[in-house]
Amino acid sequence: MPLTRITTLKGRFSEEKALIVEVVLQTIVDKLHVPQNDRFLIIEELDHENFNFDRNFLDMDRSDGFLIVQITLNAGRSAEVKKEFYEALAQQLHQQCDIRMEDVFINLVEVNKENWSYGNGFAPFIV
Repeated sequence: MPLTRITTLKGRFSEEKALIVEVVLQTIVDKLHVPQNDRFLIIEELDHENFNFDRNFLDMDRSDGFLIVQITLNAGRSAEVKKEFYEALAQQLHQQCDIRMEDVFINLVEVNKENWSYGNGFAPFIV
């Protein structure tokens, strides 16, 4: 069960944000092998004052179209699966949402299964 946060500068249209959400969620399903209905995603928009990023870190030219996709998920996927996911997500956001690949920053945060409670204070993986 991943929890996904997308952070971007203010100013994107509702339709664009909805498409970004769908592309991110579908790529998670396709490449990280998560169930289709496992949809927990937050999209937040910040102004320039509250969203600071290095426009040239690692010799990439980042624009105001920059966004961060941070996914908290259960540990255990191989480095190869992660690499394929990174490439696929950047490509899909570029192809379907016209976001420059240089503007796609992805961070996976792996946790143990016992770190989740899905509601009612119930932790299904703690016995």
